[in-house]
Amino acid sequence: MKALLDFVPIIIFYYLLKTVDPKDSHHPLLQLIGYTGGSNNNEVLVATTGLIISMIVIYGGLFIYQKFKLEKQQWIILILTIVLGGVTLALRDDTYIKLKAVLLNLAFAGAFLLSPYFGKDKKPLIQRLFDPVLELTASGWKNLNYIWAVMFIVMSLLHFFFAFIFMQGKYWGEFTAFGDMIVMFSFIIIQFIVLRKHFKSPDA
Repeated sequence: MKALLDFVPIIIFYYLLKTVDPKDSHHPLLQLIGYTGGSNNNEVLVATTGLIISMIVIYGGLFIYQKFKLEKQQWIILILTIVLGGVTLALRDDTYIKLKAVLLNLAFAGAFLLSPYFGKDKKPLIQRLFDPVLELTASGWKNLNYIWAVMFIVMSLLHFFFAFIFMQGKYWGEFTAFGDMIVMFSFIIIQFIVLRKHFKSPDA
């Protein structure tokens, strides 16, 4: 359920990005925060405003539901969204909100790569996440951890490619809203197919 909630702000962002007139500097969301908007990129500014507001509402609800705490990755997502979204609005420059997914995926890749060197047990992060359901050797966990780190690096590069290189970012919104999920779910499905023999028995 929590994973699905993470996609709600992205869908709101995409909807606003595709439906708001780039020249509409008086959109209700901009007026709500007392912002005058830009000249011809107001669809990004409105979408960014919607993204920040929806993230604060959803993560605020999760904060209360989770007994007044958020998980580390939730804090990272929320802080990056507010900071880079705020800079986007302050400078009226969509470069910064486009960097959010690039930096976020790099942060996750770094977390996987550094995880074996930190923590009490110094286990790879992937082992801490999937140890209850998978049975692998120490080298197997290490290799799987590297695979996940590489996956997040690839995701970061894909976000950069669609935001700044491919057709001048024309399909950046589509990849952010849908392409990201397709790549991630495809990776997870392939991973579970490959590792199906290593699942622990129900009795275990």
